[in-house]
Amino acid sequence: MLEWLVALCIVVLVVLIWPGSKYFGTESPPDALLQGLGISQQATKDKRCVSDREGGDGAQTACASERARTVALVCKPSALANYLLKHCRTFTDYSPCVGWTWRASAFLQSVYEACWPYDSPVQFVRDNLQLSDDGLVALDWAVPSYQKRRRTSSHSTSPVLLIIPNSFGRITRNVLKLCETALSHGYLPAVFNRRSHNGTPLTTLKLQQFGDPADLREAVRYIRYRQPAGRLYAVSESTGSGLLLSYLGECGSSSYVTAAVCLSPVFRCQSWFESGLCWPLQWALVFYQKICLSRYKTALGETIQTDTLFSSCSLRGLEESLFCQAAHVGSAPAAPTGMCSTSNASGAWDAYWERNEPLRDVDEVAIPVLSVCAQDDPIRGDTQSTVPLELFETNPHFFLLLTDRGGHCGFSTQSEGSAAGASAGAVWGSRFCSCGKQRDGEPRDQLEPQSSAGILPGDHRLLRCRGESEAARREEEGSGGRRGREELPPPQRQYM
Repeated sequence: MLEWLVALCIVVLVVLIWPGSKYFGTESPPDALLQGLGISQQATKDKRCVSDREGGDGAQTACASERARTVALVCKPSALANYLLKHCRTFTDYSPCVGWTWRASAFLQSVYEACWPYDSPVQFVRDNLQLSDDGLVALDWAVPSYQKRRRTSSHSTSPVLLIIPNSFGRITRNVLKLCETALSHGYLPAVFNRRSHNGTPLTTLKLQQFGDPADLREAVRYIRYRQPAGRLYAVSESTGSGLLLSYLGECGSSSYVTAAVCLSPVFRCQSWFESGLCWPLQWALVFYQKICLSRYKTALGETIQTDTLFSSCSLRGLEESLFCQAAHVGSAPAAPTGMCSTSNASGAWDAYWERNEPLRDVDEVAIPVLSVCAQDDPIRGDTQSTVPLELFETNPHFFLLLTDRGGHCGFSTQSEGSAAGASAGAVWGSRFCSCGKQRDGEPRDQLEPQSSAGILPGDHRLLRCRGESEAARREEEGSGGRRGREELPPPQRQYM
């Protein structure tokens, strides 16, 4: 009870004091880092400016007037960078909320986007994909409500937008807005759900590690089978960006993704887990994860020490308990702690991140990747220590859209308030993908009328998605085969 009272007092103080300090200018200038990147603060009103660093490895930055001078596009000079600066005007039209409003608070708008419900007009049709090890992941295909949950023809040439939520499995307002914006731009959105996330049954004693792209690879293979004529784009939010970056790095030029966008990504994940968050945020995330895992407590007890898992009070402690420790039947449970207590445990923790750090294979990424970040992000932390600016300045495939305000997946605007806050990042992402699509000479496809049979509400199809060779898949697609979408009965084992 005392913790709840303290948390309530902190929230009240933040609501009353923080906007006032922003309004009266008691805070340090938010665009100090943008000045260091070369953005002119003397830009006249309603004029657009572009500043290029000298030298081959310089960074390009863009700004537009005093209203939008707090947005910087940081990248290595290239033809694609010039094209983006010329055609993606929305990159420099962002006006963050300021003054006496809760939307000016990075903390409050981040919590709002993560927790507040959103009445989305989008409906979902779920495909449960059975993986090669008999595990299950799910793809939720977004469709407009007026189409009555009908599926898209496999002959559609509309591009597919694969959306990867945060690693905690929560479907936020931002994900729903992404689906809504993608549909309005002619994409076919599909939300990827990991094992046990968002109602996906856990049929094996294996959970997906933070940066293990094996399950995502099979899901992409299925998407290519279902929509062979449409290009594939990907968008991730928050900690879900770790999975997307890991996949793009491991697969390289064989990722089958045309372009990708990461909204408020966490780049250096090991140090992020080790540093931890402020206690209200960390307590909320740990509590949410424990609730999601509690239904599988008995089943998971066969492979991990559940007493240690549910007594952990930090994100690092939960991650270590799930993936860095083995259960010892009949032995006493380890002391509840969020840190490794032995050298062996510390070695297991370091080895875990050698396999799961999102940037471990970043040099192998072969497609354009846009990262949208805010300097006041309360989840990621300080920009200069958590954002690898040198990566964007030297790698031609990576682009950083850096704003001075916006929180974590928030990006509320002055003109439309919270209604646009959840979609600002979605608009940037869709414009980035659309610019790449138009640059390749591809027409702007709209959603085709759905011709397949309607799916009843609550209907979930279980599809087998097993690895096949490229030749076999091409032969099967050419002959109109349906083996990759074979319907199966529900799995015999589901841990509840």
